[in-house]
Amino acid sequence: MTENAQNNIPAAVALKYDGERAPVISATGTWELAEEIIRIARDNNVPLYENAELAGILARLSLNEEIPEELYRVIAEILAFAFHIRGRTPGDARPEEDNPSVDQGT
Repeated sequence: MTENAQNNIPAAVALKYDGERAPVISATGTWELAEEIIRIARDNNVPLYENAELAGILARLSLNEEIPEELYRVIAEILAFAFHIRGRTPGDARPEEDNPSVDQGT
């Protein structure tokens, strides 16, 4: 669990990346909701990244809001690492008609 660096509140933020546009905020919460977001991520083998300052910044965004351009580089590095540890590439996030094994999400 990460803590909002400004006031030490436990916070969690989930991002969704479709390979086409900037990642968007798919879930955000504090306290018990943060714990539930983390539990769901772990149950679904979603890689977790802990960074209190970044969580605090992202937690101020609205659901389905794209991350700001100023965060592209740091989020790209996190996504690249997450793809790497899962044995995938960012290109795998793009739904392709000729690749039915790609999880296209909902």
